Amino acid sequence: MIKLVTLAAMLAVFAAPAWAQAKECNDEFKSATYQKWYDNRKDHQDVAYAAAKDYLATCTTDDQYTAALKKFVKLMDDANASASLNKQFDDAYKAKAYADQIRIGKQILATDPDNSAVYIVMGMAGLSAPSVLSESVQYAKKAIEMIEAGKPAAPYTRDQALAYLNWEMAKASLKPAPADAIPYLLKAAKFESDLKKNPLLYLDLATAYNDGPRAKLTEEYKAKYTVESPESKLALANINQFIDRQIDAMARAAALAGNAADKKAVMDALTEIYKDRNNKTDGLNELVAGILQKPLPEFPTPLTSLPTPVSTPATSGSASGTNGTTSSNTSSNGQNKTGSTGATGTTGTQSGNKTTSGPKPSPTPTPANKKPRRANHRRG
Repeated sequence: MIKLVTLAAMLAVFAAPAWAQAKECNDEFKSATYQKWYDNRKDHQDVAYAAAKDYLATCTTDDQYTAALKKFVKLMDDANASASLNKQFDDAYKAKAYADQIRIGKQILATDPDNSAVYIVMGMAGLSAPSVLSESVQYAKKAIEMIEAGKPAAPYTRDQALAYLNWEMAKASLKPAPADAIPYLLKAAKFESDLKKNPLLYLDLATAYNDGPRAKLTEEYKAKYTVESPESKLALANINQFIDRQIDAMARAAALAGNAADKKAVMDALTEIYKDRNNKTDGLNELVAGILQKPLPEFPTPLTSLPTPVSTPATSGSASGTNGTTSSNTSSNGQNKTGSTGATGTTGTQSGNKTTSGPKPSPTPTPANKKPRRANHRRG
């Protein structure tokens, strides 16, 4: 028994090198292995890949056959890496893992810089994850350029993608430069997408008007005018244009609010601004009810002169305010606008806002303090 065991052990020791013997790079091996790769390189690339790897591991001579196989192996390795990254990116998209979308997307774009779908997804990530907004907006800008140049907008429709990408651009500017956000918000609202019915878009627009041009003009007004003058009236009329745009945007948000609690929050803020602008709340509910049938007003053109007031017959009694000036608003065509809602883009001066110390613009409310709860938005 002892001899048998010893003999078996010896046979194993001597046989092992033969079993593990390295393949020899001879003509027979080279011909057979290369032929195996060649026959399978199109229809059975996994078999071809294995043959090419076997050939390159055995034969290190640089020749035309080695060069062809090295090229094939690299293409296969790159394709496999790309497929793996694309799957990871797709998984991150489905899981709403926005930081991973940015991280993996960068790797894909390093080898596939014309992939518009990746740019689009990365460009929208900041809408749902403020932590990646500063990075995401760079890809949003590029994605807009690519779509407008004719690149595919997948996984969205063209309008859907452009609407949300413009909203992303606005989001990035809303705090540091609110005036810069306005053109993007107006553009986003014009595309045929579900974003047109998202109240959060219009709350952002109201905030941009309030924190941007309205705040800037109000500060300039306070610093420059202490008594009423034609110039102060004109400055006030320009401020009122932005208040009217703010009212319009908030009325749209109220009309689109998804539940009673959200609508009440918007209406509370809107009522404050509307009343301050018009000295009453009459007509507010009617404004909200019909606002979606009206086109979204464009950014106002600065007024360079006040509308001409309508003259009244002497027999009708005095129409003067506390300082002897007319208290009604008039449009440029002379139609009386007293009692206007303030959300129709009228440019007359605000009645009841004149004092002996000079007219003062309405106090600047902060609609952000009274926004509805920010529900998750839809991205397509």
